[in-house]
Amino acid sequence: MQDELRAPVSAARPSLSVLHVSQPTEAGVAHCVLGFIADQRARGWEVSLAAPHWGKLSTEARDLGARWHRWEAARAPGPATVPESLSLGRILRQVKPDLVHLHSSKAGLAGRLWLRGRLPTVFQPHAWSFDAADGLVGAAALAWERFAARWADVVVCVSEAEESRGRAAGVGGRHRVVPNGVSLGAWVASGPRERAEARGRLGLEARPLAVCVGRLTRQKGQDLLLTAWPRVREHVPESALVLVGDGPEESHIRELAGDGVELVGSREDVLEWYTAADVVVLPSRWEGMSLVPLEAMACARSVVATDVSGAREAIGDEAGAVVALGDLDALAEAVTERLRDTSRADSEGRAGRSRVEASFDLRRTTAAVGDLYAELIEARASSSTASTTL
Repeated sequence: MQDELRAPVSAARPSLSVLHVSQPTEAGVAHCVLGFIADQRARGWEVSLAAPHWGKLSTEARDLGARWHRWEAARAPGPATVPESLSLGRILRQVKPDLVHLHSSKAGLAGRLWLRGRLPTVFQPHAWSFDAADGLVGAAALAWERFAARWADVVVCVSEAEESRGRAAGVGGRHRVVPNGVSLGAWVASGPRERAEARGRLGLEARPLAVCVGRLTRQKGQDLLLTAWPRVREHVPESALVLVGDGPEESHIRELAGDGVELVGSREDVLEWYTAADVVVLPSRWEGMSLVPLEAMACARSVVATDVSGAREAIGDEAGAVVALGDLDALAEAVTERLRDTSRADSEGRAGRSRVEASFDLRRTTAAVGDLYAELIEARASSSTASTTL
């Protein structure tokens, strides 16, 4: 069985065969996976994807030239994890990749259970699983991450804060920080004129506007923002808040939504909503490094975010505000200040665009991951040669 999985390793090989594995098929993780696939296909590498059939990830990956292998997996761990791991094993035997890149917690669980270090393995949590759960489930997730770190050649963290969080929690092994990045061409900087035009296209009134983009889940914290929103309206009565996205918490979020709040569901025209905004708000409970602030900053929009992993690294001191998680007064105040003073918000937006250009260009992210793959392949080749010699 082990020999079936092992592919020949050659440091001089001009092309690589890479298998990406992801249970999430939408939102941030899917965008990251597609960014890697696009870069690696442009390099001429053979790229495959194991992912569920729902969502757009499989379709868009195939459009980029990747081979898709249907891997049905639920988001949460449970009795199905063993058959999910066996199913992934069948895909691995078929693809015979040089390297496997596991994205997020379920792929990290099923993939490492099967591989156990037999192939060069990159695990990228995209936010730690133990931060998403409390009690016994959270404790079990932490115990697993501590144990399974030995079965990854590298754990890729998307922010220094995520890496520090893992180290502090006792997740050992080799870590590499590769910050998330966004396409500077896809997310275009815009000013007041473009804002007015976008609002016209969207049918929005000319009034102070905050926008929150993200799946409607507990993680993304829209309930926290809606709890703070009446305090914003006390100071800026004409202000509006638009929530862009759908998800499992939608019915609860609709119950919380009050005056000036609109839910527009999942949208293909997210760029239009960033462009229309005076300020973009990310009230998350946990992250690794969310793409939303980076996208908003690339569009030259001020960002207000809770102090979760990656937020301070992304926003810095000049591109908006980072407030303590759970401090709803501070959240409301930060949003209010930017809705009251749009010139300040626009200045922060321009600073944010500069930060993204300097540090969060997607090309830097994909290049760093490509270099990491080559490093791991070379290390395996050297180790194999040394073992043969001994």
